Amino acid sequence: MIDKLEAFIALARERHFGRAAEELGVTQPTLSAAIKALEQELGVTLVNRGSRFQGLTAEGEQVLGWARRIAGDARAMRDEMRAARSGLSGRLRIAAIPTALAMTPHITTPLRARHPGISFSILSRTSVEILSLLGNFEVDAGLTYLDNEPLGRVESIPLYSEEYRLIIASGNPYADADSVSWAEVAQLPLCLLTPDMQNRRIIDHHLAEAGSEVRPTLESNSMIVLFSHIRTGKWASIMPLNLAETLGFAETIRAVPIVKPYARHSVGLVIARRDPHSPLVSALIDEARSLSKMLQRNIE
Repeated sequence: MIDKLEAFIALARERHFGRAAEELGVTQPTLSAAIKALEQELGVTLVNRGSRFQGLTAEGEQVLGWARRIAGDARAMRDEMRAARSGLSGRLRIAAIPTALAMTPHITTPLRARHPGISFSILSRTSVEILSLLGNFEVDAGLTYLDNEPLGRVESIPLYSEEYRLIIASGNPYADADSVSWAEVAQLPLCLLTPDMQNRRIIDHHLAEAGSEVRPTLESNSMIVLFSHIRTGKWASIMPLNLAETLGFAETIRAVPIVKPYARHSVGLVIARRDPHSPLVSALIDEARSLSKMLQRNIE
């Protein structure tokens, strides 16, 4: 049954028999047979079929939620038995908003030092995508904002507060300023993350509070693209302090505090609310809590 549910989940995710079969490492006829066997076992039609995949039936959508929960529990059970037998091992899947990617090594590195059998998959995703991936059991945890938009049914561990800096090349009139206002920042040629990113929505909100309309001259969902344009000396951006410090900008790049108003937003680890957590996720939670305490001590 579990193998059939995994096959059904893969098909629902890929929405294509060929791609789903390739992901599972089986032939397309084998995948089709597994789906048909699941339908016969449940007594309902799960997939609308034609010459190609045409979506799930209403019953299929209902079964998909159950399939994800059952498959997630089965994976957790396997992880727990493997940990009891030979120590903690397996792959942790973490999705992070782009501005929090620089924080991931502070969790993954010490965790792997304690448990060398753990490996990681780190994905860059929007905050909305992270919650969807968690709800669908496609990732084990996320790094995202905790206090700006609704999170839904998740557990959260605050890690740090995001503070904002104007990132600009030296030679600009604002480069040597002690601070700048949001209204002053709005007058510059800005390159920002795309509007689907919560960081961008936060920045838009603070600029609007300052009475300024947001008119970036460049948008990208890639931090590398933003950095590349800042280095030309012709563009500026708004980035979190922790990200700027991690990147260690060259002397030609300045990070100027943005005030009026001073803004902070909480970022942390989120995990699906379930009891018990798998051993891998429990270890990740413990590491995040240790990091949170360390960061809090540094602030104090």
